[in-house]
Amino acid sequence: MPVEFLTMIPTAGDGDYPGSDNSPTGNWTASGTREPSLDYMSKITRATEEGGFGTLLLPVGTGCLDGWAAASFLAPQTTHLRFLIALRPGFVQPSVAARQATTFDYLSGGRLSINVVTGGSPQEQARDGDFLDHDTRYRRTKEYIKLTKRLLTETNVDHDGEFFHVKGATLFPRPVQQPYPPFFIAGESEAGKAVIAEEAQVYMTWGGPLDDLAKKLADIRQRVTAQGRTAGYSISFQVILGETEEQAWAKAEDIRQHMAENTIKRQREYFRTMDSVGQRRLAGYLEQSAADDFRLGPNLWAGLTQVLGGNSIALVGTPDQVADRIVEYVNLGFGHVLLRGFPHLEVITQLGRDVLPRVRAKLAKLEATQPREEQAHALPIAV
Repeated sequence: MPVEFLTMIPTAGDGDYPGSDNSPTGNWTASGTREPSLDYMSKITRATEEGGFGTLLLPVGTGCLDGWAAASFLAPQTTHLRFLIALRPGFVQPSVAARQATTFDYLSGGRLSINVVTGGSPQEQARDGDFLDHDTRYRRTKEYIKLTKRLLTETNVDHDGEFFHVKGATLFPRPVQQPYPPFFIAGESEAGKAVIAEEAQVYMTWGGPLDDLAKKLADIRQRVTAQGRTAGYSISFQVILGETEEQAWAKAEDIRQHMAENTIKRQREYFRTMDSVGQRRLAGYLEQSAADDFRLGPNLWAGLTQVLGGNSIALVGTPDQVADRIVEYVNLGFGHVLLRGFPHLEVITQLGRDVLPRVRAKLAKLEATQPREEQAHALPIAV
């Protein structure tokens, strides 16, 4: 049962305790005790490759370093690690984005993936001069992706659309990956799911209870199949590890105790300004689990959602317990698993040493014992 592990590099800063300082509301980590220096990011990049991760995500946002520039510094320090670079449609013209993509893919030897982020916060979009409403942003995303793919595969491209216009565009060189690098796309609204069904090579989503994610995956798979396509599926978690389960939950509680009340309040207010359906799902998990110290289920914790947007649901437990939970999601059909934690360097080093090998061993054992038809049902769709 193949699985690819991803992680994210904290280009907005890192630290032990998210939400413990006065970092700007809505940034990626809400913790800034470690600057995203080239030295620190280089250590994370090397640990990512050495730890058995296949892909490193470089996020996009007004609180982040530019992903293209950062990846260009980091790629030469690796030999086979892929770089998943996030971009927002409309901030850079498709012809320029396509040139950035084909340049990076060419110079890295075909190690680029593209994460298209439509955006879920009108407040943050406005900081970069974008004032479109939610559904209009997704219309723009769809046109952006379709045009970018044409630019990566065709010559003398003419396009006269709602948002973009080009005439006689031809890119050189062509991407190393044919027909183009894979596009990773997230979205939980109807507008978002329509784009994913037509354009995503990999669908990305944030973690949650197993039953909820099974329903989400079945829905997206049906939509993708209806378009006559296949896709891969990715799920993201934070991770808090301990030698015992009690120690892991004690670490989670320690993180919670360090969250500043003003940060929790500001983040709550920030969430109210967002039009992201996915973020509302996470806020719902926070509310439904509050009476149980934010425990959502076995080894599943929503406490980080108090101070983090996006990927904030955590797997909490021993390496064996976390590996067991990951295997359950892989068996649903998530063939791409993004894992991260605080502080990032130490967590991904431990994951590479103690968790990833366990997951692969457990999956190999299952593959050896499952009937072939069950394996076919469980296997993620290849990209």
